[in-house]
Amino acid sequence: MAGELLQFGPVRGRARIDAIDVLRGIAILGILFMNIPFMGTNVSSWMYDFRRLSWSAADQATWATIQIFWDGTQRGLFELLFGAGVMVFTAKAMKPDDPVIVADLYYRRNLLLMLFGLIDIFVIAWVGDILLAYGLAALLLFPFRKASPRVLLAMGMSFAAFVAVTGAFEYQEQVERIHKVEALQQKQASGASLSAEDRKTLSDWQEKVDRHDLSKQPGKKDQQAIDAERKAREGWPHQYVMFAWFIWNKIFGDGNGLFFTVLEAVPAMCIGMALFKWGVIQGDRSAGFYAGLALAGYVAGCGLRAWYVVEIFRFTPWPNSGMMTAEVARLSVTLGHVGLFNLLMKTATGRTVLAPFKAAGRMAFSIYILTSIVTMWFVFAPWGLGLWDKLGWMQLMVAAAVIDVFMLVFANLWLRFFLSGPLEWSWRSLTYWTRQPFVRGKAVSREEGESPLPDAPVMPGSGTPPGALPA
Repeated sequence: MAGELLQFGPVRGRARIDAIDVLRGIAILGILFMNIPFMGTNVSSWMYDFRRLSWSAADQATWATIQIFWDGTQRGLFELLFGAGVMVFTAKAMKPDDPVIVADLYYRRNLLLMLFGLIDIFVIAWVGDILLAYGLAALLLFPFRKASPRVLLAMGMSFAAFVAVTGAFEYQEQVERIHKVEALQQKQASGASLSAEDRKTLSDWQEKVDRHDLSKQPGKKDQQAIDAERKAREGWPHQYVMFAWFIWNKIFGDGNGLFFTVLEAVPAMCIGMALFKWGVIQGDRSAGFYAGLALAGYVAGCGLRAWYVVEIFRFTPWPNSGMMTAEVARLSVTLGHVGLFNLLMKTATGRTVLAPFKAAGRMAFSIYILTSIVTMWFVFAPWGLGLWDKLGWMQLMVAAAVIDVFMLVFANLWLRFFLSGPLEWSWRSLTYWTRQPFVRGKAVSREEGESPLPDAPVMPGSGTPPGALPA
């Protein structure tokens, strides 16, 4: 086994895919804009009405812009890129007589990713970790590496269809519930007696209405959750770690959140596999194609999301269209991003502007974990900058931008001296069970020393995986 492993290693040098590196870099930095409200605020205080965090004109514009153009799409980019990475990694396992060691490497790699995810959750105490879920999702994808792009696309759209159908049923149920409440209110106004069940229905509805009334104080249960979170986040490290474990188990364990995260990720990764086979995600298509993809994705996705924002801004317990259109809109805007950034990569100016993001993409794993550490244990920690629950929506986005600039500069400086990020190096060394090159030597050029994330195993003299040439 050791001898076989030594024949394999990460793709290096010009067998890179610059467009994928850029997309990954944008996604890894962009994810902080989604995560930082959950890292830096008392989530329990605004979970039912985000105006309770802050709601100036700048906050409103910030929240709406994020919801329309960015929310969930960085996760979507990661999922598409993860699917593309499956195709890169399994390029030498497409025929019956291809080496079985590729499968061994593939599953080892993703089991290690799950291990790093557990560390992120239970040691760093970031409950929003995606590594565990993505590692689990990847375990299911290997058998589909040879499926046609059309089949993969159909599989990928299955979750969006599932969300649309189940959302439509839930939407209708909520509308009927509201009609029932209105009928009971009329009955109560007429002086008729109500059953205990009817009174509870009205009480539950009033509780939902009160949550959208900023003049009302949080209910007893809501206040208990707010106080518990504040006590944990402003206390000693072990208090927050234990609180994070409790929240993670409540959401992802008992609450089936992990199951649904994987359920969302697998179909999107299938779409990424299809896009790679079609040469879309790695920049192989024409500028006109990417312009059309960006236009179609943004018009459809942003249109659906803009209507959702209009509905949300009514601040009532009424159901909204996002219950049915959320996944279709998310995928549409994500594809719009793929089109836009690949279109920019077709121009000299675009390549220059986006070039710094390649380093972030090549160190995505290290940046993801480092961001968790910096935010949870320094920026928002009481023994650090102590900014927890002190920033509003716009201020949080400014903080995320500052942290991202730091990470972007750090990644570019790091890769001047090292061949990969520290966690990328650890991950690859453990995957291939041999120590990978780390420090950049004089005999190794910057281009030759870089290796992609995800990696693709290659054997001496075997060339590069299909589609792995620079865009």
